[in-house]
Amino acid sequence: MISVDDHREAVTKLLGTAPATPLALPECAGLVLAEDVRAGVSLPPFDNSAMDGYAVRAQDIAAASPENPVELPVAADIPAGRVDVPDLLPGTAHRIMTGAPMPPGADSVVMVEETDGGTERVRIRKSVPVDNHVRHIGEDVVKGTVALTAGTVLSHAQLGLAAAVGLDKLTVHRPLKVVVASTGSELIDAPNPLRYGQIYESNSIMLATAIRATGAEVVVVRSVVDDVDEFRAVIEPKLADADLLVTSGGVSAGAYEVVKDALTGSVVFEKIAMQPGGPQGSGRWNGVPVVTLPGNPVSVLVSFEAFLRPALLSAMGHTGVNRQQVRAKLIESMTSPLGRRQFRRGFYTQTEGQVTGIVGPRGGPGSHLLAAFTQANCLIVLPEDVGSVAEGEEVDVLLL
Repeated sequence: MISVDDHREAVTKLLGTAPATPLALPECAGLVLAEDVRAGVSLPPFDNSAMDGYAVRAQDIAAASPENPVELPVAADIPAGRVDVPDLLPGTAHRIMTGAPMPPGADSVVMVEETDGGTERVRIRKSVPVDNHVRHIGEDVVKGTVALTAGTVLSHAQLGLAAAVGLDKLTVHRPLKVVVASTGSELIDAPNPLRYGQIYESNSIMLATAIRATGAEVVVVRSVVDDVDEFRAVIEPKLADADLLVTSGGVSAGAYEVVKDALTGSVVFEKIAMQPGGPQGSGRWNGVPVVTLPGNPVSVLVSFEAFLRPALLSAMGHTGVNRQQVRAKLIESMTSPLGRRQFRRGFYTQTEGQVTGIVGPRGGPGSHLLAAFTQANCLIVLPEDVGSVAEGEEVDVLLL
């Protein structure tokens, strides 16, 4: 058997890093920036008003008060978007709107609430300091400086900033294209009726959903029968533009292991020192990276968390690829097979004021107990050298 860490490293190396490609801003949501972005303009690109009000010279209204307002002629209106902004002459005011450029000669803005709102002449009831309610050029971003750094995960704020500095595209690590295939002659797609000995196929649904959540694109091939020729005929055409093939089932030690039979020589099949999810494989088929998972549903989900999720995120440029890990006290004792890292479904809670949270298992260790996973919010991780843990002892917990 090889270790969990060694297999995770092998899968991560197999996927490598997705190529960088320019994409339109709306297509970049959730992706990772591949190179630094420098601002083509300053933000703000010009001095502008932060309020609706009047652009003035602060010294002209230094004596203003509610009892003795200062009255000035309104020489011009400056709405947002005006480009032919006239100079402000001493002893005058310009009515100005939020975001409108400050007129040359003005050094402050009085809010309309501090005036009578006049359009030809305005009575100002409050003195203001220089730079009152003025946004200065480059206050947020200076032209030519780095606005977004490579490795940034692009969400709404980052894409808004890119648009604000004049970009319509960004160079990002593109989403991987993943083919997900479930195998087994016993599998039936719902809602077709089951016959004795058959089960409904669920692995492809789980895997496809989990993989899409990383930002990758997914093509699903469900319920491939245990026939090597059929497997190859169904899967090979899907690999033309794929970055990864992920299979579930057909990799153990039985007589009808279609994935192992079809891909031996291309994929290395190994036993990983873990429970559940021991039988795994990785390699290349027709030049396409392949990761093969066992068939039991809990093994599939644990394998995704242990190997696929971090490798996919890393390949698409993410640096924070690990689930948050915490320590928690067990609320009941647990056992684990020595020599294997056990991943158990659990439920973690931490109340206010607690230094350490508490955690308890959900369901037994069986790899077929899928319902217990729906009740879990974490994985309890017991290391290879631990055979038992008593109630009240602390354990490692991966928060899902």
